[in-house]
Amino acid sequence: MPILVNLDVMLARRKMRSKELAAIVGITEANLSLLKSGKVKGIRFDTLDAICRALGCQPGDLLEYVRDDDPRIAQGADVP
Repeated sequence: MPILVNLDVMLARRKMRSKELAAIVGITEANLSLLKSGKVKGIRFDTLDAICRALGCQPGDLLEYVRDDDPRIAQGADVP
């Protein structure tokens, strides 16, 4: 999939744990983990809004479009 989810990067920058973010956003840690790994087919705008509010970021800080031939896709990487 040509969309990378950089949620781990933002969590590290904000020095926040997944468990804390999940509680703030109101989703399960399991669902947040699936989102972080890029194993979801979509995200609700209200969930994206809550994540951005909690992390003080923009949606573009969390989601990145990359070409299919990008080496990060070939390696199965989640983040840049």
